[in-house]
Amino acid sequence: MTTGIDAEALREKYRAERDKRLRPDGNEQYIEPVGKFAHYLEDPYVAPTPREPLSDEVTVAFIGGGFAGLVTGARLKQAGIDSVRIIEKGGDFGGTWYWNRYPGAQCDTAAFVYLPLLEETGHMPSEKYTHAPEILDHCRRIANHFDLYDDACLSTEVTGLDWDDDAKRWIIRTNRSDEMRARYVAMGTGPLHRPKLPGIAGIECYEGHSFHTSRWDYEYTGGDPAGAPLDRLGDKRVGIIGTGATAVQCIPHLARSCGELFVFQRTPSSIDVRNNHPIDPDWFETLEPGWQAKWLMNFTTLQTGGFADEDLVMDGWTDIGKRIRDKVMSSGKEFTRENFIEAYEDSDDEKMTEIRARVDALVHDRETAEALKPWYRQLCKRPCFHDEYLDAYNEPGTHLIDTDGKGVERIDATGVWANGEHYELDCLIYASGFEVGTEYARRAGFDAVGRGGEKLSEHWADGMQSLHGIHVHGFPNLFVVGPTQGANLISNIPHNLTEAGQTIATIIAHTIDVGASEVEVTETAEQAWVERLEAGAVARMTNSPDCTPGYYNNEGQPTGRRGRLNSMGYPEGPVAYFQYIDAWRNSGDFEGLEFR
Repeated sequence: MTTGIDAEALREKYRAERDKRLRPDGNEQYIEPVGKFAHYLEDPYVAPTPREPLSDEVTVAFIGGGFAGLVTGARLKQAGIDSVRIIEKGGDFGGTWYWNRYPGAQCDTAAFVYLPLLEETGHMPSEKYTHAPEILDHCRRIANHFDLYDDACLSTEVTGLDWDDDAKRWIIRTNRSDEMRARYVAMGTGPLHRPKLPGIAGIECYEGHSFHTSRWDYEYTGGDPAGAPLDRLGDKRVGIIGTGATAVQCIPHLARSCGELFVFQRTPSSIDVRNNHPIDPDWFETLEPGWQAKWLMNFTTLQTGGFADEDLVMDGWTDIGKRIRDKVMSSGKEFTRENFIEAYEDSDDEKMTEIRARVDALVHDRETAEALKPWYRQLCKRPCFHDEYLDAYNEPGTHLIDTDGKGVERIDATGVWANGEHYELDCLIYASGFEVGTEYARRAGFDAVGRGGEKLSEHWADGMQSLHGIHVHGFPNLFVVGPTQGANLISNIPHNLTEAGQTIATIIAHTIDVGASEVEVTETAEQAWVERLEAGAVARMTNSPDCTPGYYNNEGQPTGRRGRLNSMGYPEGPVAYFQYIDAWRNSGDFEGLEFR
């Protein structure tokens, strides 16, 4: 037990704070941006270029132009497959980094492991945690480097995906009247592109200016994504609902610019030290070929409690992993799951005590400081790292409106009601994030229809069924790209995508080489993989009674088997999965797949 910390009292505090925030409606507390808010789904950055509908054929179509599409497209080109078309609803590549242009946006994981294909494109990140404009530029760099613009369909949204069993082709329909064909289709639609709104009573009644952070309105605020001051807010009373990762990054900019800023908080984020710094070009030149793969595995190993001779990344993610590992080692106990959990709880108590002490050290007003302290385990919600967020509350015009876990009561034509008090506002900003817990078909905007007319949503009605999170029985020549039922490495999503992209490119190249028209996972192999995951599944730390509700834990609601299947990963952990999938795809056997 950690010296000086009353662990039992801490547990009681965590549970009390959690209970305040539990809601029976779970994910249903959020609403879709429809009706008055439908424009939040529109692209404010690029107007679609007129073109004739397409009825052609490509070898591989990839749905989604974020990191998933970029890394898979790159690996396909490297494998000698030139007929690759990426279909993206945004006006350019980038995915979430195309939509997120709010002030202060930057990656929360070090750029050397977060940005894919750095070696392949010869890019050196300018700083340890790169800002959004540089990340978007890197997405474009990848697309240019691998000629992915050549056959891309941008500003195009897929509306239908159907398997033609006679032709052995996928038929892809879009909102631009396309009816194209593809021999293979991969989907990287992800959860971080469709904004959600809080289902607060009266939200549709507000008559002031409003926008979602994923559609930041610089015309109203002034400034730009590069960090120019928000110079049109000096006489404005601005409210922002949400204090998650997005709000943590944009609130310092708002605090410096607004006449008055009102931050409506239901649950505070944990704010650890970021310590961002520029990258030294001379040092970067000393990195040897293969450095990024080495850094990726080093980060994943340490972040998940493994052993490495050095910490190459040195950030908040690896810090907690090293603490846990070192506690087990220093105790002289075996490295069992039970001892790991004990060390995890002890280490987390230390870390969260430090994070709460940091609030006291930086925030001048005592009442505000108390309200900003997170009372839950660090990994219950997306951990945040920032060196300006807490100081923002020292700005005289910035007001934290803490709702003690209840959230905003209602919204009316002129402002927001919270704690029985009305706050009149000129502008209301929704920092309420993206749809993460909703069904894939709702987020994607279409439902894949496989052999015999079976919909993917039907195949997954009782939870995701797959091999490696990539292949689905009954859906030949279709590949899914994401972390679930694979490594499930949440701290660095692009690592999952890079490995999946390499796997898919290897399989498609093999299918073509052997002259097969179809590749599909067998029903037996799919069932065996799911059973393997379930047999080795353990309760996630984020689902403990010490966790406040959030999208990491299904808003605190029981998940059941369906929820577990939709969120589980390889039982032995991300490092073991990456080693497993590398050996599997390089063996040449492709166990579990049929080539016909």
